[in-house]
Amino acid sequence: MDSMSHERLDDPLAGAREATSTMLAQRTPQFSLPQPFYNDARLFALDMQEIFEKEWLFAGMACEIPAKGNFMTLEVGDNPLILVRGAEGAIHGFHNVCRHRGSRLCVKDKGKVAKLVCPYHQWTYELDGRLLFAGSDMGDNFDLNQYGLKPIQVRTAGGFIFVSLAEQPPAIDDLLATLEHYLEPYDMANTKVAVESSIVEQANWKLVIENNRECYHCNGAHPELLNTLLEFDDTDDPRATPAYKAQVARKQADWDAEQVPWQLKRFGKRNRLTRTPLLEGTVSMTMDGKPGCRKLMGRLQSPDMGSLRILHLPNSWNHFMGDHAVVFRVLPLGPQQTLVTTKWLVHADAVAGVDYDPEQLRKVWDATNDQDRRLAEENQRGINSRAYQPGPYSTTYEFGVIDFIDWYSERMQENIGHTAPHLHMVKG
Repeated sequence: MDSMSHERLDDPLAGAREATSTMLAQRTPQFSLPQPFYNDARLFALDMQEIFEKEWLFAGMACEIPAKGNFMTLEVGDNPLILVRGAEGAIHGFHNVCRHRGSRLCVKDKGKVAKLVCPYHQWTYELDGRLLFAGSDMGDNFDLNQYGLKPIQVRTAGGFIFVSLAEQPPAIDDLLATLEHYLEPYDMANTKVAVESSIVEQANWKLVIENNRECYHCNGAHPELLNTLLEFDDTDDPRATPAYKAQVARKQADWDAEQVPWQLKRFGKRNRLTRTPLLEGTVSMTMDGKPGCRKLMGRLQSPDMGSLRILHLPNSWNHFMGDHAVVFRVLPLGPQQTLVTTKWLVHADAVAGVDYDPEQLRKVWDATNDQDRRLAEENQRGINSRAYQPGPYSTTYEFGVIDFIDWYSERMQENIGHTAPHLHMVKG
């Protein structure tokens, strides 16, 4: 048997890996990707292995597991994960897999426990992953210390929880420090999830992200969102009108007076933070543009904070306003199926029915998410056609999509076989 045959036996995706690398090397810049990137099962498996199992992923918010024993679960492809608040406030992350026979340990989305107990045979773990009890039938030579839960990398900043399944994930310290600084005014330890929704889109995860990274489609698709959102991607947007530039200058002076960060920050093409004004006369992403929550977040004194937009590739975008925040998480389910979870955050002391109406709070993004779902699904149906071929992006309106596809292509190539670079900040 030749060496190539051995390689293919060791790696069932070896052929797909080579083909993917070749397609990326030969792709036309500033064009959409070849068809297999959006619908092929082997390429989806590579996406999971080389992107979602190697990069830092947005998992959830620290306020969702506020006290010792609080846990939340999620699934990254075939990998069930658990995040749990341990002693002294530490957040631990583990593969949600019992070390006995591999059963899922926690089967609920969220909860609170004293210990982590497998429902199958009651193996019991401490919140830090140590195996405490495996029954008396494992024999005298059984060593509890050899069977703790398998950990994953966890980092937190600004209320965000990031996880990575890689042993040596990319550097992220600069981003975390910036998140802490930009979210300090919001006092994220004193927030809560007011509303949560999850929808399944019958579309590849990259189409979901591409759709988010441009507002070229907004005028024709998102009337509720455009009640308040301006289409400009950041305060330096080359399409910005003189009136918008004047509004930006006024708002930035107001934000400076409140000591609230607003400067555009970029970390390569993976992450960006920028605070942009909303439509003049509106202060929040609600149907009427008025505050959705009477109790403002953190130390903010005015609801008119625009939107702090935070992008984290490959799986999150976010909007932080004066009265509430909306965070989004994308998790691939299959080659043409993606889970999109949206959470609306308010001050921890805000009272439903008094300070905010949950139904009113969620209306704009419920409508927008459903509209985007339909757009992504129709995009997928067209891409599946034999007539599909990569098409050109608009450098004026779709530069965010170009950046995403460039980032994806670079990371896929690097993770397939090259050294991954360190995360660094590009001032912009």
